[in-house]
Amino acid sequence: MEEQKCLECGEPFKGRIDKKFCSDYCRNTYNNKVNKESKNMIRNVNYRLRKNYKALSELNQSGKTKVTRVKLLSNNFDFNLFTSIYTTKTGNTYYYVYDQGYLALENDYYLLIKRE
Repeated sequence: MEEQKCLECGEPFKGRIDKKFCSDYCRNTYNNKVNKESKNMIRNVNYRLRKNYKALSELNQSGKTKVTRVKLLSNNFDFNLFTSIYTTKTGNTYYYVYDQGYLALENDYYLLIKRE
């Protein structure tokens, strides 16, 4: 068998011809470095979705509430992040963060609802 060099630490090792790392530690370290940017982006988006969910849940204790845009923004709500969209037959578009939804009304008001 030909001696190979670990992609992470550069140390020589023996093993299968397709083996790239000398140990699980080096394999994990290497893959964590390679995937760092995409994992950070996912972690950041999930964190912001949780904040949106928390804001909607706290403002909508009864399951159906009317609030202002200013109230949502003051709770650090980000209108660019949601998990799904539902459009009714009448053309109303509900945006959901998991089971918490909102519908834009007139005069910068929003109807908050909880999907059962």
